[in-house]
Amino acid sequence: MDPEYFQSYEMCWGTLGTVRPFANFHSDLDVMEIQKALEMKDAGTLVRILTNRTNAQRQEIAKAFEEITHKDLAAALKKALSGELEVLLLELLMPPLQYEAYRLQQAMVGIGTDEETLLEILCTHSGMELQDISAAYKEIYKKDLDKELKGETSGDFYKLLVALLNKDEVPGGVRRDIEALSATLNGKKTEAGPWIDILTSRDSDHLNKVLMGLELNIGQMVDQALEKKFSGDIRLGLKVLVECIQSPESYLAKRLTATKTPILQGIMVSHSEEDLLCIRTAYLKLTGTSLYTALQKQFKGDHLQALLAICRSED
Repeated sequence: MDPEYFQSYEMCWGTLGTVRPFANFHSDLDVMEIQKALEMKDAGTLVRILTNRTNAQRQEIAKAFEEITHKDLAAALKKALSGELEVLLLELLMPPLQYEAYRLQQAMVGIGTDEETLLEILCTHSGMELQDISAAYKEIYKKDLDKELKGETSGDFYKLLVALLNKDEVPGGVRRDIEALSATLNGKKTEAGPWIDILTSRDSDHLNKVLMGLELNIGQMVDQALEKKFSGDIRLGLKVLVECIQSPESYLAKRLTATKTPILQGIMVSHSEEDLLCIRTAYLKLTGTSLYTALQKQFKGDHLQALLAICRSED
């Protein structure tokens, strides 16, 4: 493990993130090293510095870089780097809210919509966080996020996404919620409305009690019932939401098994300072292989070293 990591460990004992504040941090010294690395196209040094600093520290570096050089750090990285490493280091430079807004925009841009990335972000953030992400989206892209979702989705799936975007905790009775959801599964046509209303307006403890009680009521797992009774995007949406209520780290670990680099990088960057340790543990339980080892089988070179630095260590 990088010795710089040990220096920072004492400062943030107890955090579930893998990227922690660098203890002996001086943005001006980092800028000097980064300038030399950019001139020499020394990707290793850029990786070492940017993956061993928190996002807040990277923002200080970017500000100091502009003050000292009169240049934009992101633009300088684009000139010096290319490919997947360039994308990853530019993502690390984005402030968290801007990064989540960017991921949502990327999920909707071009031909086709990446429904599961939309769901991942909306299901794993709190209502307050999503308000801030929505505001950041409007500031950056000059568009309302809910209107963008309406343009990309429709029907019950759109209603689910908007309910998630505006999620709030409304008091409700566990038994009443169990009965309401059970009732929807009894008819020939299953209504999505009660599922959307309940699953987006209660706290996680309440919802876990509801889901456990529902499984006892219907005699099968909730995801099995959803698979049988719903179809299309709304089935995917409700299944992802249930997984995130029951165990968000297990859902994200399953997402990490995808071979698509943007999905893996998105989760690792988003969760590096919050709960990537939990996701790593869930990944090991799910696959029998540590994330650190799995990365070495899929990636190589400086891009691999950057991902390993974010992952941080073996499990």
